[in-house]
Amino acid sequence: MSDAPAVSSGAWSLTDVIARLRRTLRSGVREDVPWESLPMAQVELLQRLAEEPGLGVSELAARQHLARNTVSSLVQIMAAAGLLQRCPDGSDRRAVLLLLTDRGRERLVAWQEANERRLRRALETLPVQDREAIRCALPALRSLAGQLEADAGAGAPGGRR
Repeated sequence: MSDAPAVSSGAWSLTDVIARLRRTLRSGVREDVPWESLPMAQVELLQRLAEEPGLGVSELAARQHLARNTVSSLVQIMAAAGLLQRCPDGSDRRAVLLLLTDRGRERLVAWQEANERRLRRALETLPVQDREAIRCALPALRSLAGQLEADAGAGAPGGRR
């Protein structure tokens, strides 16, 4: 007998849980930080630039598995909002490097802190064994995320959003 139905069911369950967590966190951050209106795509770009300052638009698009024109449009919007700045690339006059502004960093930190507070409150209500199971699952979930990113980067189906 094959494990396919169990794996398939587990994959769908994981997908469902991730989608529910993202949706709830996204809407919940606006309860904790009422002024927050950053779309998730912008939050994800801010997070990546906080981790890897100085990426160009093409590099950022590749890292996020997004089309270059999508990232270029987001960068224009975010630069106009004062969340990031475009700096000339010293080695290529046609290219720009992207850096968070103080405002961008502040918005990202506020967003992250609001989500952390919300998650911490929810985790504290769970039984100890559930909290421990979640803590123990984090390394495996990080590995899974890394594998999915690697597959998307290698041109696997669904690699572009």
